[in-house]
Amino acid sequence: MEWIMSVNRRSAPGFGRGEVSASQGFDRWRTPDRLRSSAGFTLIELMIVVAIIAILTAIAYPAYTSYITKTHRVAAEGCLSEYANYMERYYTTYLRYDKDPVTSTNNALPALDCKKQTAANYSYDLPAVSATAYTVEATPINAQLARDTLCGTLSLDQKGQRYVNGSGTVDQCW
Repeated sequence: MEWIMSVNRRSAPGFGRGEVSASQGFDRWRTPDRLRSSAGFTLIELMIVVAIIAILTAIAYPAYTSYITKTHRVAAEGCLSEYANYMERYYTTYLRYDKDPVTSTNNALPALDCKKQTAANYSYDLPAVSATAYTVEATPINAQLARDTLCGTLSLDQKGQRYVNGSGTVDQCW
């Protein structure tokens, strides 16, 4: 009988090593300090995080749009170079830039792959063409027109001279 009582004592709540009654365990883990530390973030902490994110966004977004604008401009410059190559091949074939002497059809810019890829941001034109000279232009459209006030319309002629009609210089834009 003594053995049974000792076993019962050990297995009863509150007796034995590491055993705590349900009410004692609840009180031990739910102290006011524990409640405060496990409640989550305070409003001030959240506001600080939001302010940091806003500052980073205010810095990053203008830099991002600037890089996008420059990227579109460089793509248009590449396309102008392709059109200049086309014009030189045309001249090699017909010995003039403006028209085919046999059929008397005027020279028009073809639909190159670069034009398809940059059509959302630039339109291409051949405003000045004669038998011995040409100028190819890339004019910004849509969002690129609003963003790229520095360079504006880019032009390239038969001599390889580059032109811009914005407030920037040729060195800044090309």
